[in-house]
Amino acid sequence: MVWVCFSSAGTGKMVKIDGKMDGAKYRTILEENLMESAKDLRLGRRFEVSEPNRASIYRSLTINISKEMMCFSDFPIPADYPNYMHHSRILQYFRLYAEHFKLLQHIHFQTSVRSVRQRPDFSHSGQWEVVTENREGQEERHMFDSVIVCSGHYSYPHLPLKDFSGIESFEGKYFHSWDYKGPENLHGKRVVVIGIGNSGGDIAVESSRVAEQVYLSTRRGAWVIRVLSDNGLPVDMKYNTRFVHILFQLLPVNWLSWFGEKKLNAMYDHTMYALKPKHRLFSTIPVINDELPNKILTGGVMVKPNVQQIRGSSVVFEDGSVVDKVDVIVFATGYNYDFPFLPPNVMHKSGHRLGLYKHVFPPTLEHPTMAVVGFIHALGAIMPQAEMQSRWVTRVFKGHKKLPSNQAMLKAVEYGCPSQSHIISKLHLVPLQVDFVSYMDDIAGEVGVRPSLAWLFFTDYPLFKRVLWGPVTAYQYRITGPGKWSGARRAIFTQFERMFQPFKTRQVEEKQGCSVAGRLLKLSLTAMVGGAAAYYFHLQPPSSFTYLLSKLTPQRA
Repeated sequence: MVWVCFSSAGTGKMVKIDGKMDGAKYRTILEENLMESAKDLRLGRRFEVSEPNRASIYRSLTINISKEMMCFSDFPIPADYPNYMHHSRILQYFRLYAEHFKLLQHIHFQTSVRSVRQRPDFSHSGQWEVVTENREGQEERHMFDSVIVCSGHYSYPHLPLKDFSGIESFEGKYFHSWDYKGPENLHGKRVVVIGIGNSGGDIAVESSRVAEQVYLSTRRGAWVIRVLSDNGLPVDMKYNTRFVHILFQLLPVNWLSWFGEKKLNAMYDHTMYALKPKHRLFSTIPVINDELPNKILTGGVMVKPNVQQIRGSSVVFEDGSVVDKVDVIVFATGYNYDFPFLPPNVMHKSGHRLGLYKHVFPPTLEHPTMAVVGFIHALGAIMPQAEMQSRWVTRVFKGHKKLPSNQAMLKAVEYGCPSQSHIISKLHLVPLQVDFVSYMDDIAGEVGVRPSLAWLFFTDYPLFKRVLWGPVTAYQYRITGPGKWSGARRAIFTQFERMFQPFKTRQVEEKQGCSVAGRLLKLSLTAMVGGAAAYYFHLQPPSSFTYLLSKLTPQRA
């Protein structure tokens, strides 16, 4: 039996803390102050605050992955949903999914996990004892054959206050982006956002609509891409394809970076906008933000280098510039990861990484009865990746698939799995990074559902074309093998129809094909160009062309 427990939804309040505290102590104080408010939620009262030990989102959050690229493999998102959805729509989709597959009866809501421990007879049974707390605050003990950990890696804010000299003297307010819910308290303020990831960019853009001025501080800079591609198509549906993936395997990455950077700079020069990073485009994950360049262009956001020192209400940057009268500092400085409910010996560490075999299985356990799902990061949605991991995990738990030996898994952890992004994984900042297509294919191979291009070429050429040239949507992993879905082929053929559906809110005249006159004009122009080229070569034939003709012309005796 496999049991997945959802944490309880606690609530709390913001507190001012000593600037010398590190991130761990910051989290501890927050938890202590949030404990009392958590009781209010159990009584049915809701507060819009971040909840301890859980991921947090702001009200305006809209996902930057298009709907067809993020849905589960056997349940397409409704066609009328927007391509880039507000988080409330994503919740609606999850509810639809749970109702469709009748999952709600198996889920224990508002239940927090206190501890997960190996039973005394684990070497024989492989079983786990799980201690939980229900909504009434009562502890319960359970015995399970297998456990899947799905707590993610956005629950514990990384607040490196010790890296910011003088933070204890700051006269305004500061907090982590994990605590940000909206810009209401930033009206007329001078705001410094530290960190140019996706959260930092979003918060800088949104707060600039109400703040007096927003300064976006970045240590390394960033390449900023848009969710829109040519003709307004979602960028991931256009470029996250198997064909593009093959190009990345064949062509030099420096050339691909040069080409991509040139295309990005054609929209807005990253050097002129003070965004240009120290790294190449495909050396780390880019920032996805359509509005940030516009806010820079209109002066709402000013990009600054790394913060050197804080003096009272003044912030000094590494280039010597100073911003005075700063009211708020937002630390968009990422997250730590932790599993406080697990015994320390379960999770193997490999340098700065958590050592999991293919980012899923702890490699040192006697029995493969525990797995971690969703503990990865890629330029793609977590939903299809977590689903693929879950399909593999359940086959291992059922005994349909065997894992390598502990020694082999440890060796694989040390050297990195073949689907890991070798360019990006070298960076200390992104130890969880994988290449989306490579990783999906790798785990799909373990499950036995990886699509075969050669097989499709000979058996279903129309489907082959869409699998090769089209976006790598999760439906591709339901074409064959265990868990095959009869609707997968149709879902692939209709994915662009669902993408177009939200735009059909007003009837407009469709673009018609070329008229007869238009085709004749094109044919005439082609004939004119061809004739002009032939006449040019007749008058001034290239030497190589003359030499070729001499070789092809029969020689007289």
